[in-house]
Amino acid sequence: MDVAIASAPKPQRTVITSSGLHGVEGFLGSAIQLALLEQQQIIDSRSPDTRVLLIHALNPYGFAWLRRWNEGNVDLNRNFLLPEEEFTGSPKNYPKFNAFLNPTSPPSKFEPYILQAIWLILKYGMTSLRNTLLVGQYDFSKGLFFGGNAPSKTQKILAENLSKWIGNTSEVLHLDFHTGLGKWGTYRLLMDASAQTKSYTRLTERFGADTVDISSTEGVSYQIRGGLETWCQNLLPECRYDLLTAEFGTYPAIRVLQALRAENRAHHWGNSQRNYDWTKNQLVECFAPTSYRTHLVS
Repeated sequence: MDVAIASAPKPQRTVITSSGLHGVEGFLGSAIQLALLEQQQIIDSRSPDTRVLLIHALNPYGFAWLRRWNEGNVDLNRNFLLPEEEFTGSPKNYPKFNAFLNPTSPPSKFEPYILQAIWLILKYGMTSLRNTLLVGQYDFSKGLFFGGNAPSKTQKILAENLSKWIGNTSEVLHLDFHTGLGKWGTYRLLMDASAQTKSYTRLTERFGADTVDISSTEGVSYQIRGGLETWCQNLLPECRYDLLTAEFGTYPAIRVLQALRAENRAHHWGNSQRNYDWTKNQLVECFAPTSYRTHLVS
């Protein structure tokens, strides 16, 4: 994990960008951060009371080994539970989907994944399926969206250092970059709040109501356990801490889930280098597509 800070003479606010919380999703966020550093005038033109903080590769293992999860198979954006919360429990329907999501066998290009997925959607409904799979679970350690059994190393590093990095600033705007969710080539700014909060009003005035999404059972944003946003706000209650997940869309969710499922099987149960390689290539394509032309052809 790398951290760069552009200080300010009298810092009152801090702008944070972070990348790679979900490992393989880090390519886009990393590219944005590199562009900021290469185009120094962008940082130089900021207000003299604004500090800039760049946190690169929050999940260095996942980024290096092309996994969404960390070295303990943990989804880090489900690992940031508050001190009073326990690392236990799962959505009630997750066990019903476990056999489909996490087969204990090598992946295959020829299995009827699409038919199985359609059957589950027809049986349980897309909304029910979505709000079961993505929330986060703490009982299936080799399964998708596992939040861990204890605070991760990433969480510990942020707990020890984030307050030092932002200094005495009283306002924080944090953009955490992700890919793989939403319509191709578009982005949304997701936040874990309701439309009645001051933060929602403030951020929609700044970025536009058509850009900011709140957590809901519908739409692009969804409700999760152990997310980074609430944890940061709890860690630094003296700050007005606004965190937005900048989510850039790529492929349809059913294809992204297929790639996550296949790569996880290859990681835990794979029996050949060929299986390992094709699942990695598929995963990277879903989160960092090679080109728009490739998308049109496929």
